[in-house]
Amino acid sequence: MTELAEAPLDCDLCPRLLAFRQKNAALYPDWFNAPVPSFGQDDARFLVVGLAPGLRGANRTGRPFTGDWAGDLLYRTIGKFGFSTGEYASHAGDGLALRDAMITNAVRCVPPENKPVGAEANACRPFLTERFAQLPRLKAVLALGKIAHDNTLRALGHKLSSVKFMHAGAADIDGPNGSLRLFSSYHCSRYNTNTGRLTEEMFDAVFEQIRDYLDGLPSD
Repeated sequence: MTELAEAPLDCDLCPRLLAFRQKNAALYPDWFNAPVPSFGQDDARFLVVGLAPGLRGANRTGRPFTGDWAGDLLYRTIGKFGFSTGEYASHAGDGLALRDAMITNAVRCVPPENKPVGAEANACRPFLTERFAQLPRLKAVLALGKIAHDNTLRALGHKLSSVKFMHAGAADIDGPNGSLRLFSSYHCSRYNTNTGRLTEEMFDAVFEQIRDYLDGLPSD
């Protein structure tokens, strides 16, 4: 177990992921090629949980969902609903800042073929659990995809059967610092948007739920 919310840059908990990072570091020495830290505000009320960094996205840029199609859609939607300031430009130095929000991943290292295995998610889960614990004002969580949804439940100590994954689903659950509302969406991947499984209108509707929920909460 760990009391760290972020994995150390030389993390070696997962041999397969370490080997893949080292391979990419040799091929692309100018890339980040390390566990990708969360991005956002430590007093955020809203946390987005993805699955893992993309090879040419976050693994390259060092910022979650930055530099690939999923990030293009996610950050555009985040901005539309008032959770960011500045302009997203697909790199970590673009000056974008999140407002009342943070983005993280269930698995912090890029996996081969974008598919972490269960043992890797288990090894990385203490970081996610502590990430939740270190957000004292957290009220809303958005899980992008079923695997992120399941890892969120496990990180918070809940059974998977307690909240079934469904797009645009929402459920109140206990968190380390009080009650949370868990929202879920299909992942904003290029595959899902190209096939019509997730449209921008569907994604907007999920964020509208989250915005309305947070705006309806009493002030601290």
